[in-house]
Amino acid sequence: QKEQFSDGVGYGWIDGLKDHAERQVTDAMMKGAAERFPHGTPATKEGYFYRSIFDEHFPHPSAPLQVPGGPSIACSTPTAILWDEAFAKNADPSGRAVRGVHNKSY
Repeated sequence: QKEQFSDGVGYGWIDGLKDHAERQVTDAMMKGAAERFPHGTPATKEGYFYRSIFDEHFPHPSAPLQVPGGPSIACSTPTAILWDEAFAKNADPSGRAVRGVHNKSY
């Protein structure tokens, strides 16, 4: 089957990165996410982990303002979340998030 973006590297890599982020980002860090990242606040530990890396490389306060954000399903725009009620319940950038479409959906 055709893979989407990061799914093509292998599910083990993706799941491993999610597990790594779970270990690196504490619940206390997530609780303070809105204070640390007032624009584009990450909703998951994986998002927090990547946002921390982004901020290390692009420390200027205007940098996050240049990156479009919002909830996404399969790397789409936030508008796609509105297309189907099921999408809003499973907002995940991976193509595997779309049930009934991907062979290894979750």
